[in-house]
This record gives sequence, C-alpha cells and structure tokens, in this order.
Amino acid sequence: MGEQRVYGGRTAEDRRAERRERLLSAGLELFGTEGYAASSIEKLCAAAAVSTRNFYEEFASREALLVALHTRVLELAVGAVAEAFSKAEAEDAALATRIEIAVRAYITTTAKDPRWAKLSYVEVIGVSETVEQHRITWRERWVMLLEAEAARAVSRGEARDRDFHLGAVALIGAVNELVFHWATGGYRIPLDDVIAELVRVATAIVTP
Repeated sequence: MGEQRVYGGRTAEDRRAERRERLLSAGLELFGTEGYAASSIEKLCAAAAVSTRNFYEEFASREALLVALHTRVLELAVGAVAEAFSKAEAEDAALATRIEIAVRAYITTTAKDPRWAKLSYVEVIGVSETVEQHRITWRERWVMLLEAEAARAVSRGEARDRDFHLGAVALIGAVNELVFHWATGGYRIPLDDVIAELVRVATAIVTP
C-alpha cells in the first residue's frame, strides 16, 4: 500500500470526510429552513465552502444529499429507541410505558431540532419516486419493529393476538401527519402534547 499524502496534518481522506460533513450540515440548514426546492446546488456549495466538483464527488444530486440526511436522522432514531428499550426500567415495563418510551425517543430524535423536523416530515414528501421508495423502505422497517412490540404485548397478555400490520402502518401515518402539522404550524404546539397524543393513538391500536 502506498503512503497517504498529508497536508496540514490531514490526509486526503480526512479532508474529503470534512467536506462531506460540511455539505451535510449545509443541507440540513438549507433544506430545514429555506426548503429543498429553494436550495440549489450552488447555494449548498456556497454554504459548505466547497466547489461544485467537490459536491458531485460526494453526492450524485441534491436528492442524494436529502436521502443521506434523512437516513442519518432515522438511523439515529433507531438507535435512540433501541437504547431506551435497553434500560432496565424499560425491559419489564407495562405496554403503555414502553409505548411512551419508544414514541418519546423517536420524536425527540427526529423533531426536537426544527430543521430535522422540517426535513424529515415536510421536505422529503413528494420529491421523486426514488425518495418515495426510500421512505417506504424505512416505513417497512418501522412496521416490523412495531409488529414485534405488539407481539411482545400479546405474549404478556396485554393485547389480543391479531394481525397488527395495518395498525402499524396507520400509526406511522399518524406520526408523520401529526408532526407535519406541528412543523408546518410553526411549532406552536408543545412537543410534549404531540408525543402524548401519539402515545394515546398507539395504545389504542395495540390494546383491546
């Protein structure tokens, strides 16, 4: 293997990683404030202090940058829910408590920063067939998680056994629409109220 050339104490890979992070930060700021449609590649490059050539070295398109950001926040949300469930107090908690833990972890990760909320619940809607397929793929991952949690509730006698697939899809729709309403309404509703309403919906879907 050849030696990496180092400039100013940083390798070419380090500098490229820094450029990518600057573009991701610029995408979050612009998509999350001005909106995806209003954020040209030129604007993104100016905000990230990179050239257009540098942009295309990292992302094939604005759409690819949007998908990368959406993937990042959803992966963080998956991690937040898993971490919340791994705590001792959650392991043997009643269904209603576990629902509240999961909803709070997911919502506070994806919506606590208004820029993430706008990007996740507003700007990814209706962009293109590719982005819609990306959203559907993630929706199915969350459906599987919700179905597993419902099966756990059945095994503990907290819910009657049935096919929970449609209920899981409905819950995801409720999350998306309610947080969309919160974000497009200027964040005037307390986020705790949004979480409490979603906990009520989720509990009603799972329990008899």
